[in-house]
Amino acid sequence: MERLLLLAFCYSLISLFLNISIAFDTIVANQSLRDGQTAQTLVSSGQRFELGFFSPGDSKDRYLGIWYKNMSLTVVWVANRNNPITDQSGVLTIRGDGNLVLLNQTEGVVWSSNSTRTTKNPVGQLLDSGNLVLKDETGNNSENYIWESFDYPSDTLLPTMKLGWNLKTGLHRYLTSWNNANDPSAGDFSFSLDPPESPQLVLRKGSQKQYRAGPWDGVRFSGTPELKTNPVFSPVFMSKPEEVYYTFEINDNSILSRFVVSQFGLLQYLTWSAHSREWVIMVTLQRDSCDTYGMCGAYGTCNVKDPNCKCLKGFTPKSPNEWNLVDWSSGCIRKSKLDCGTGEGFVKYTGLKLPDKSHVRGNKSMSRKECEAECLKDCSCMAYSKIDLNGDGSDCAVWFEDLIDIRQFTDSGDTKEELYIRMARSELGMFNGKSSLEISSFEPTWLVTQ
Repeated sequence: MERLLLLAFCYSLISLFLNISIAFDTIVANQSLRDGQTAQTLVSSGQRFELGFFSPGDSKDRYLGIWYKNMSLTVVWVANRNNPITDQSGVLTIRGDGNLVLLNQTEGVVWSSNSTRTTKNPVGQLLDSGNLVLKDETGNNSENYIWESFDYPSDTLLPTMKLGWNLKTGLHRYLTSWNNANDPSAGDFSFSLDPPESPQLVLRKGSQKQYRAGPWDGVRFSGTPELKTNPVFSPVFMSKPEEVYYTFEINDNSILSRFVVSQFGLLQYLTWSAHSREWVIMVTLQRDSCDTYGMCGAYGTCNVKDPNCKCLKGFTPKSPNEWNLVDWSSGCIRKSKLDCGTGEGFVKYTGLKLPDKSHVRGNKSMSRKECEAECLKDCSCMAYSKIDLNGDGSDCAVWFEDLIDIRQFTDSGDTKEELYIRMARSELGMFNGKSSLEISSFEPTWLVTQ
């Protein structure tokens, strides 16, 4: 009897030790994180994030996830989002190959970090940034991480988390909405930085574009005036040979902030109010109907004033009857067709969100005149603009298809881009050879190329 009591006491001590050790921010090869009545968690060193098992909403399914500690459940990452465990048998451990694995009751692998890199002494650690990393126990350099959850986002972008492309490995980091509040599996909406050659933030429902932020202008994405430095966060865009990405940084580390693509396709920045103990929406990127992708069709420009859609100067509705019925989707066509002959030129528009499907020409710096010449020599080039991908404002963007998803801003401070649209000689002849005409804001300036 005494021996049984001693064994029970020893077992209790061992269990207590394991529970205490696992309450830190790391898990090593001889440890497991278990679900159940005495569910264990990892807690980041600054007590900001917690990793463990949870059931969302009214669901009884179990998921391994990361959430903010010491507040109502706000999940920022889910490991097995598309493969739930139906009971509380889940176990997270590190296998012999050095990978983090999530096992079910039959020890079947529900989820794995699935890294091909190996290390002798693997450690899983939950960082105070909300990033779960797999690394060697002696290595703290982020470049030496074997795997990290920040490379595989769910529906949430956290500060310093990258949205975009690793051009060396081909890794594409993007957000995907939850299916609903009870189901974190991949929903209808995805948000990504596409494409790496001419990057802009794009929201899709399935494969269909719903919203885009326009190209980077050196301060923000040109079609999204709200996405700029403010007292809470600063947007960051980086374009380098090895990677292209967007992230944001918090100006005060005591502030909790996150960016989410909701199950309904809303793109929102939220910050935590310690006073009201709730998340407050700071920015919703979709402001009005003009942020609906392609609302006015080709060569149509959207304005929040009535009517929403008008044709750019030099263009006319493709289907006047449809436009009279407030259906602008067919867009506009040129009043005078291009023939790639001499005398064609460009019309300068300001105060516009740049169109979709731009292409950046080469990797070299170009002046505006050089960019214009690059476009003019190609009969399929419809427009050009100077943009700022690399911080020096010298990137030449050109368009080879009909110009779509343009909106007009009512405040001249909302955008600084200039769009030069190719026009037929007959459209330019009325200016009697003058190289330009100065007129009021948001109206075109005509530039004739002889």
